[in-house]
Amino acid sequence: MRKNKQVLVGITGGIAAYKSPDLVRRLMDRGADVRVVMTESACEFITPLTLQAVSGHPVHQHLLDAEAESGMGHIELARWAEMIVIAPSTANFIAKMATGKADDLLTTLILASKAEIVVAPAMNRQMWQNPTTQENLETLIERGVRIIGPAEGGQACGEIGLGRMTEPDEIAQELLGDGIPKSLTGVRVVLTAGPTWEAIDPVRGITNRSSGKMGFALAEAASDFGAEIILISGPVSLETPQGVERINVVSSQDMFTAVHEHITNADIFIGVAAVSDYRPVMISEQKIKKVEDSMELKLVRNPDILRSVAELEDPPFTVGFAAETECIDENARIKLTNKRIDMIVANNVAGEEGAFDNDCNQITVHTENQSIPIERKSKYQLSVELLEIIVSLWEHNNP
Repeated sequence: MRKNKQVLVGITGGIAAYKSPDLVRRLMDRGADVRVVMTESACEFITPLTLQAVSGHPVHQHLLDAEAESGMGHIELARWAEMIVIAPSTANFIAKMATGKADDLLTTLILASKAEIVVAPAMNRQMWQNPTTQENLETLIERGVRIIGPAEGGQACGEIGLGRMTEPDEIAQELLGDGIPKSLTGVRVVLTAGPTWEAIDPVRGITNRSSGKMGFALAEAASDFGAEIILISGPVSLETPQGVERINVVSSQDMFTAVHEHITNADIFIGVAAVSDYRPVMISEQKIKKVEDSMELKLVRNPDILRSVAELEDPPFTVGFAAETECIDENARIKLTNKRIDMIVANNVAGEEGAFDNDCNQITVHTENQSIPIERKSKYQLSVELLEIIVSLWEHNNP
């Protein structure tokens, strides 16, 4: 697997553009640093925001963009890329490449770059079979352009034949080799995510800004590693990752109960949830009316889920998250010691770049003997790197 290969993914205007975010992720899974360029017509099929969220970088769209040129301009982007992958590549774009046109950002980058060029065609079967398309492809092949696909099967137009874009994982596999190893096959992982809600009355409650995105990304990545996942989630509006068993809870006590109902045969426990430390002593059965100028709310401490798991007679490998706003690493290490867990992830939740509700983050992993910083990237890619560390330490503890 080639780590840190610089790959530029170009997306053109075909229905197969819906596969492009998956291709970006599959390339990143294999260690690639990915930037995305979209043609104007590609934006009719899928939004740049989607690709920005997946790649963790702004999407480049326009050739004459003063803001872009002040950052990574088109010539710098052309020099940066080690590989340019056009997926999907329409018949029109293949024709433009064959004739050497440079009328938009993507065609200009191709002419200005010395990078390896890869094309994944996607079009109607008649367009694929058309002699002009085949001549254009032969021209590109003679110039050293690599063609992957297309595949045969049902098409958006309802016809069946050659023209489907090759599946993203197959493209990534051919370009960069093996993806995520199934190193957690047969391993049972219990994972918590999201906030908790501590009711004050039927209307109000104590909660926090956790979106659950990191926990759900970890659950998705762990499933990709082959693990059996039980995801215990507080109130969030996120879709359950494929292959993951989800249990919805509301309060910290609900989450505590659910964890201990499912922890018995767990090999690994990862506590990502932002669990409320306190809850109201009394919960009003009716909405509390605004009568007085002030109101006192008495709180009692919630049970410590992480510590309770670590103190089991035969505990799983236990990983916690420390959501901090200051002295991030120092406070995380204190929690690592006090909760007697195997690993903790220091998580800065302060400011606009903080972890809460963002699609990207940066973390530092702390164990008893080491600290491992992981630079800012998408939460899924962070999860992949974090799981690689967890797998290494868990296997060391369970030879």
